[in-house]
Amino acid sequence: MFGLGWPELLALVVIALLVFGPDKLPQAASQAGRTLRQLRQMANNAKADLQANLGPEFSNFDPADLNPKTFVRKHLLDDLENDWNAPAAPEPYIQAAAEPELSFGEIPPYDSEAT
Repeated sequence: MFGLGWPELLALVVIALLVFGPDKLPQAASQAGRTLRQLRQMANNAKADLQANLGPEFSNFDPADLNPKTFVRKHLLDDLENDWNAPAAPEPYIQAAAEPELSFGEIPPYDSEAT
């Protein structure tokens, strides 16, 4: 949970007890829970409104895809991984025309336009 271990959670509970006191701590915890629930509901409503207003062509739209790390991985790296994991197609065997061997002292052909 957020990279917190037991010692950190225990320290947070002790700090909360010192700040709010034992009598107001349950009220503060319930208020924090209510606030988190409202924030989550607002985020879900905004996501639903966005998906409803974008239309059917964006039916599989996920706002998490807009995260730069997710976007790069999804659109760039997945294609590379698919290319790397795809079996290589065998290259067609092309037999080159056999060059006649030159006899001793014979001058090889020379193309003046190639140089």
